[in-house]
Amino acid sequence: MASSSQCYHCGLPNDSKQIFETQILGDTRQLCCPGCLAVAQAIVDNGLEDYYQFRTEPANKSDDSILSTLDELAVYNDPALQEDFVFDEGHYKQIQLTLEGITCAACGWLIEKQLSKVKGIKQVAVNVQERRALVTWLDEDIKLSQIMASLKRIGYHASPFQADEHEASYKREEKAFLKKLGLAGIMTMQVMMLMAGLYFDWFGAIEQETRQYFYWVALTLTTPVVLYSGSNFYLGAIKALSAKTVNMDVPVTLAVFGTYIAGLRATLLETGEVFFESICMFIFLLLLSRFFEHRSRHKAAQISANMTQYIPVSATKVNADGTFSNCLAKQLRPEDIVFVKAGETIPVDGIVLEGTASVDESMLTGEFNPVNKRPTASVYGGTVAQDGALTIKVTQSLKHALVNQIVRLQASAMASKPKAALLADKFSRYFVSAVLVISAATYGFWTFVGNEDAFWITISVLVATCPCALGLATPSALTCAVAKLNKQGILLKRADALEQLNDIDTIALDKTGTLTQGKFSIQSAWFAEGVDKTTAMDIAVALEARSEHPIQQAFTGKIKHKVSDFEVTPGGGISGNVNGSAFSMGSASYCGVSLPANLPFVANVLLVSGNTLIAAFLVSDKLRDDTQATLDMLSQYQLMVLSGDTQENVNNIVNTLPIQTALGGLSPEQKFEEVQKLQQQNKKVLMMGDGINDAPVLASADVAVAVGNATDVAKTAADVILLGDSLLSVPQLLNVALNVKRKIRQNIAWSVGYNILILPFAIAGVLSPWMAVVGMSLSSIIVVTNSTRLLSK
Repeated sequence: MASSSQCYHCGLPNDSKQIFETQILGDTRQLCCPGCLAVAQAIVDNGLEDYYQFRTEPANKSDDSILSTLDELAVYNDPALQEDFVFDEGHYKQIQLTLEGITCAACGWLIEKQLSKVKGIKQVAVNVQERRALVTWLDEDIKLSQIMASLKRIGYHASPFQADEHEASYKREEKAFLKKLGLAGIMTMQVMMLMAGLYFDWFGAIEQETRQYFYWVALTLTTPVVLYSGSNFYLGAIKALSAKTVNMDVPVTLAVFGTYIAGLRATLLETGEVFFESICMFIFLLLLSRFFEHRSRHKAAQISANMTQYIPVSATKVNADGTFSNCLAKQLRPEDIVFVKAGETIPVDGIVLEGTASVDESMLTGEFNPVNKRPTASVYGGTVAQDGALTIKVTQSLKHALVNQIVRLQASAMASKPKAALLADKFSRYFVSAVLVISAATYGFWTFVGNEDAFWITISVLVATCPCALGLATPSALTCAVAKLNKQGILLKRADALEQLNDIDTIALDKTGTLTQGKFSIQSAWFAEGVDKTTAMDIAVALEARSEHPIQQAFTGKIKHKVSDFEVTPGGGISGNVNGSAFSMGSASYCGVSLPANLPFVANVLLVSGNTLIAAFLVSDKLRDDTQATLDMLSQYQLMVLSGDTQENVNNIVNTLPIQTALGGLSPEQKFEEVQKLQQQNKKVLMMGDGINDAPVLASADVAVAVGNATDVAKTAADVILLGDSLLSVPQLLNVALNVKRKIRQNIAWSVGYNILILPFAIAGVLSPWMAVVGMSLSSIIVVTNSTRLLSK
């Protein structure tokens, strides 16, 4: 543990000239720098200070100076250090990085463009709203330190995403924003009072010497605004030009320095016009719009990505001798046993071994009704055991827990940009180039005709047509929509699915576990003559215990037989050897037998030994409570059921539902073919399913939705995962998709319409620079505000 002369957070020596301290674990602790103080305070504020009690080594120093040279980034190549934040994706590795220095949407494009040129990087997806990048690379060709060094060279500081450090990064950027914004605001008021008085002759007839004095005062007040408050824009322009491209910061920089230098010249030479108030107002309003964007990013990011704050730092581990010991949650591994008391947060994903409890899963699913958990039930890290104690076997390390999977999938979702986003990005780049050309042509024309205000008309063109709003139009709406869906327990795996959802005209549903509860029970049973019922049931229980299909829930009891050579045929059934004999269970077509004529019911599960039918069962479940209400809300779509169950059982289930087509007895291949037929008829199909046998058809659909408690195979094939167990999430999903489409169209229409409308007035010289400033800034603020409305709808 660090001494009083060492930083309590990172263990490095404290600054002898400055004191940074905060309350941790009941005592005042000293820290070495503002960075460590911010991180430590974030840990305490999130209720995670137990970290300091159970940690085994000091944290990394949070001050950026530790990475003052590119060579020092090599520490991130250490496999032990990468264990917490680097994920293996086949032959590739993947990481989420927190980015500092992002100022607007163009920064994201610049980073993607630069890194995509680097050998070994497979994919780069920058989420400007959340200040993150998802990078996938081949470790044989490039190391993580080289990726981070490439970012640093173009002016962006990258660090592995961690919830507390990301929050500290946001606070640092917010503090810098407020300083620059505050200075610009104060100086703008002072300069505007001076200049407005001169313009409107509020001071009466004043001498030229006094007027010149006011100009010098205005110049003095404007200079720190230009050099300090506006520095973000100049850095953005330099980054773009160094990458041999242009972004929206280029015309901003030209306008600011053009106006400032012209004012400086006029003040020094005592001739000509000055627009110092326009410079200050331009920078202030542009900073204000970006500050609103910065805040809206954080608001959306808090909903979508800070779920990890729910994970406790410590856990109560059950040792082999039955004793308890405290440990870090991140040190838990599969097969470890943990104990969770009533009221405590479950530290990792696992399976309940002992105990019952009502668990609050609202942080994952958005549903506030607690879920009853009993032995064999799955539980997830970050959820809360409200009224009972649970003994849990760990199934996933913290790194691979569902909460962290959600954060990664959200980042992956934003990697797949809709066509609207791609078109907007491309258009904004061309638009900036066009603005520069038009500005040059405007200056040339008015100079040619001898207009003395040619320079100021050109400045107005540069300012008025700055495409900041266009760059924000799509990403701001998408980020808010993904955050909204996440809050409702709907997880998007690709953002462009939102666009495709608006084209859907047909919804195909699996029956078992989708329309129905997936809680099966045996309604009727038949046993062949001479077959011992108890023995047959014991064999069925032993076989079904190994199956993932929900139907296995109907066959409960103590497992008395060992099964070998077990195989699953999706959409057909299961088979295995029990006591040296081969058995199979499933549909009649799978088992290869015919039902006896005297069977008093239509069986859908058969037990066969060799070619001999031993037993037959009618297994069924009930409709979900919200199935009828959901399908009524989806009545404008063509609704159909594709099921592997018998046609008679399918008919019995859907006879009261607004289903146009119900097909039973389908294999996975036949389900796939049915969707293909629909698509050949130019139908756009949304497929909903939850089982292994649904994976092929989910993968083939235009948009695939995995319903709550779906198998891992189904989740992998799906585009959207419903974390909750309510079908009503589907109408909510479609409604959000429609709202996003509207918002993006509104944003783009406003952005483009404003620029088209304002351009002729700017070129004609009707707009003065200050008018152009107000119009441009209001345009950006309107777009961001319009997008954030998605969070409340």
